[in-house]
Amino acid sequence: MSDPAWVPRSCTLPTEERPLRVAEWDALFAERPASLSRPGPLRLRLGIAGGPGTEERVRDLVERESGCCSFFSFTVTPVEDLIRLDISVDEQHAAVLDALAARFAAGGRS
Repeated sequence: MSDPAWVPRSCTLPTEERPLRVAEWDALFAERPASLSRPGPLRLRLGIAGGPGTEERVRDLVERESGCCSFFSFTVTPVEDLIRLDISVDEQHAAVLDALAARFAAGGRS
């Protein structure tokens, strides 16, 4: 999964920018992992450790991701010292959710 080839064709982010976006997600996952759950096959819930600027960082990344990958639905919820990030996709993009879960579980390492 070090190759961003798993990124679906429906993503409108220019190809040359995709490795940079993946690196942003990976950095967040490596620096701030807290918890991962899978409430359903098309839903992922990430707990991201809070801290100064973390909520803003997550919201910025989610906003930019939503702009190029309209199949994602994100909800950011601050909870005590945690940022809860709920992600859902349609059935066609379940593999993308699987890849994000695997990257999070690996701490951003592919």
